Order: sequence, then C-alpha cells, then structure tokens
Amino acid sequence: MDDLEKLRFNIRHSTAHIMAEAVMNLFPGTKLGIGPPTSDGFYYDFDCPKQLSKDDFKSIESEMKKIIKSKRKFSGSVISRDEATKKFSEQEYKLEIIKHLPEDEELTIWSHESWEDICRGGHVEKTSNIKAFKLLDVAGAYWRGDEKNKMLQRVYGTAWESKEEQKKYLNKLELASKRDHRKLGSSLELFYFDEFSPSMPFFLPKGTFIMNKLTNYMREKYNKYGYQEVITPQIFSSKLWDLSGHSSHFKENMFFTENEDNKMGIKPMNCPSHYLLFRSKLHSYKDLPVRFADFGRLHRNERSGVSHGLTRVKSFSQDDSHIFCTKDQIESEILKFLDFLKEVYTDFGFNHPTFYLSLRPENRTGNDDIWDYSESIMKSILENSGMDFSIQDGEGAFYGPKIDITVPDALDREWQLGTVQLDFFASDKFGLNYINKNGDKENVVLIHRAIFGSLERFFGILIEHFGGSFPLWLSPDQFAVIPISENQFNQCKHIEEDLLSLGFRGKADLSNDRFNNKIRKAQEMKTPLMIIIGDKEVENNSLTIRLRNGKNMNDIKIEDLIKLLRENFKINDDNELKNALEEINK
Repeated sequence: MDDLEKLRFNIRHSTAHIMAEAVMNLFPGTKLGIGPPTSDGFYYDFDCPKQLSKDDFKSIESEMKKIIKSKRKFSGSVISRDEATKKFSEQEYKLEIIKHLPEDEELTIWSHESWEDICRGGHVEKTSNIKAFKLLDVAGAYWRGDEKNKMLQRVYGTAWESKEEQKKYLNKLELASKRDHRKLGSSLELFYFDEFSPSMPFFLPKGTFIMNKLTNYMREKYNKYGYQEVITPQIFSSKLWDLSGHSSHFKENMFFTENEDNKMGIKPMNCPSHYLLFRSKLHSYKDLPVRFADFGRLHRNERSGVSHGLTRVKSFSQDDSHIFCTKDQIESEILKFLDFLKEVYTDFGFNHPTFYLSLRPENRTGNDDIWDYSESIMKSILENSGMDFSIQDGEGAFYGPKIDITVPDALDREWQLGTVQLDFFASDKFGLNYINKNGDKENVVLIHRAIFGSLERFFGILIEHFGGSFPLWLSPDQFAVIPISENQFNQCKHIEEDLLSLGFRGKADLSNDRFNNKIRKAQEMKTPLMIIIGDKEVENNSLTIRLRNGKNMNDIKIEDLIKLLRENFKINDDNELKNALEEINK
C-alpha cells in the first residue's frame, strides 16, 4: 500500500467510525455491525430502530460534520476480552465478534475520545483531518453475509483527501449510474428478471441476439486456435462431485436434486464432464494437446443478497475450455492462451489487461510439493513472457494456482474476466492418462481456462463499457430508416429490404409518428445509423446518415453504406464510425 492509498484507507476508516457515532446519536438503541473502508469509500452495518433511507442522509451528514469540527483525536489500545465484553455489553453484534476472535489474536479498540469501536486500526490523527465525505446509498445486508441471520441496514459513503478528488469521483459515479447495465438492459429491451426464477435472467430478442453473437464470435476463434466444441449433460450423480472434490469444496454453491433415490447435482462447472469425455477413449501423445470447449449452462446457488443484475447470477454459460496436455506443453499452451485472450479483449476495446498470479488457498486439495511445483511453473511462465503481474496469496482454485486477468472499462473500473488454471490433481482422481513415446501410461496435465468468463457477466460489463452504445457489428439493430414524410415511405421500404437481404440488421420506421419523435426513439435505442430519407435524398438517390452521437453525414451513397456495414468489425465507437464514413465518402 503506497502513501496515498494508506491515507485514503485511514480517512475512510475514520469516517466510517464517525458515521456510526452520528447514527447512534440520532437514533438511540442502534446496534452496530461492522464498518470497514473499501476501495473507494466505506460502509457500516446498523441494526437501527428506524428504517433508514436517503432522506435521513442530510441529518446524518450534519451530525457527522459536528463531530469532525470537534477535532477529537483518534487513539488505539489493547484490551482484554473481559473488558471488551463489559464495554460492549449492550452491543450484541460486537459481543459475537469478540466471541469468535482467535484466542491468540490481540483485541484492540480505537476511539475518538468518548466514542469507541472494536478495530484493528488505521485512522487519521484527528477528526478534523477529514476534508470531504458524502453518504451515497443504503441497502440491506445479512449479518456476516448469512441469509439465516438478521438483515441489517448497510449505509455506504465515500471520503477523500480533498473536495476536488471527491468531485472527480462523484462525477465518475454519476456516469456509472447512467451506464448501469440493469437500467439499460430494461430501456434497451435486452433482458429482465422474474420473481418466479430469482437471479436467473430472461433474455429478450435483442439481448438474445447479442448473447448468440458473443458465442458465435468465440466459436470462430476456437476454430482458429484449435478447440473442439462439445456438449455435456446438465445433471450428474453426486458420486461424480464427490470424486471431483466439489462436494467438499463447493457444495454450498451447488443445487442438488434426487432421481429414483439417487442424489444428483446440477453442474456448477464443466470440468468433471470434460474429464469423463477425455477418458472415454485411449489417447496417444500424438493426440495432445486436446482442447475441449463447452458453452453448456451452469447453475450456482449464489446468495440472493450478492446477486447483481447480470454480473452475479445463478444460471449462466461460460466460454469454458479444458486443455489436456503433457508437462512439456504447459508453457506453450498457456502462452498461446494469453495471446488468444489479448486478441479477444482488443476486439472489444479492452486494451490494457492486468495479470495476477493467484496462489494456494487455505481450503485446497493435494499435497504442498505439487503446489510448490505448479506455482513455480506459473510464475516462471509469467516472468519469461515479460508480463507485469502481481501476486494474490490465497486466491487460487482449490485444485491449483491460476492467472487471473482484469480489464479496465471506459470509466477505468477494473473487471475480473479471464482466468487460466493449472491442475495436477484431476488426473489421479479420474484416471486421465495418455500413452507416451515409450508406450507407457502417463498422467495428463489439466489447464482450465476462460476468456469471457460468464457470458452473462461479460454482457453486463459490455453494456456498461459501451454505455449501451454497442459497436456497429454487435448492435442488435444496426440501422433505422426514417422518412421525413409519408412521401418517402416506399423508398424507405426498398432500402430496408435491400439491407436486410444482405444480412444487415434494422428496420424502416413507417409509423404515423412525427419525424422528430422517430429520431428520438432511434436515439433512445442507441441505434448506430439513422438513415434519413427526404425528397432531396429520393431525387439524388443518396442518403443522409445521422449518427447516435448527433453527427450528420450528407450525400452518402447506398453502396458506400453497404461497404461500411461489411467492413465494420474493428469499429468500436462512434468517432471511428464517423471517420470510416468520411473515408468511404471521399
């Protein structure tokens, strides 16, 4: 943590404490949960006798400002468990925290004079060091994240070292709100959720088009990089999940059912089904590597409280693949995958991926010798590639280390997308081997990998990255033909038919609506190309094209438009679209 990060951590941690005191002052009887700093702010969980809302923020902020102006000093001290139990005797959640602390862990409290909290520390010197803060939202949050526990009220806020930095952040937050994929998913008629299938999206025709487009895009890449697509069952005997280790390491995230007294598990991932496919026939070293790809649906029992639009759902598909290879092929296969990944991200305008080497978690399978070996391989591959990367201790898969990849979107928010994981344990469990050059059986090495990750999540990220203004090649409707008056209806119909016959997507708006309303409607649906036809365009056999960013292009020939639509794949924003139109119109 650098100096600026440390300063912001301390500011936000201190502000969380001040907010907690303010809430307790305003609403006597409030019980406190936890209140940590976050990457861009802070929150605190309250069991408050009043149902808090944003309407309460003004009074809470006012009380916080009084506390800040008092210039109280922050100080910390070690305290015994008995002392802490007495101090927080009326705070049931604090008592639970005290009870579950490891016996060998030092218990500390931090105070700003009369107000104190159980805390590991990290604070500013005094309350007046807090220069800029704002409360942002309130939401429900189960105590300790467990749905069996009471629902508390979580108040979110942000705090910064200056008003200028806070203003920058709030502006970015406003932009992010406008790009919220849940709002745009509704207004652009892409997807929706229904109470009868919680956290499982329904894709409308336009959303379905984009999902299929993503899948077909990846299929073309698979052909280029030597992957074989397979289809595997949705439900397997629990014995499979026992064998794979998912029953012991992933059980709480799985759905189970029964059939003829047999316990069955709905697959949360494709790995074991691909193992069964591989071992269904004998393989020679000459066959390797074998690369299976699968777009099958997966189901994970995510807690409703952590579901968030498309980015956290219970039913989804992945661009999931498993590579069966020899030890000698590990490095080349992972490097090929990373090249593949970079190519895909570039096509979607994600040009600066960040790489993390995630090492063994506490809850893992296998022995440490193999973990040492596999981690050293992954580290060596990254070092030899010349890539910058960071280490994440404890974040590996339960079966092996992995390289996780994040990308920044248009608002510089980081999203974790791709992953490549090394697995030496599955072969022994499932008998995954091949015949080597000497005619002996030898275990294969497993590489788990994904680029999009969840297609649903990737779709949600794309919506926010592009703000719903999808690139021309990805837009469900590429064009709208808009007549100025009824006199041009026939011409508009002919243009629509011509473009549709060539495989392009869109329609002519021949409704009785006013011209300006038709433009506004196309604009609201973020249609890339609005083809405007008036008497002048009919007479000159030309088109006027209005882009969704408001730019107008006159005297465009239909054949030039067709050329643009055919050669649009690399166009990812409206400025590039404008430049391409100008180029072909010279």
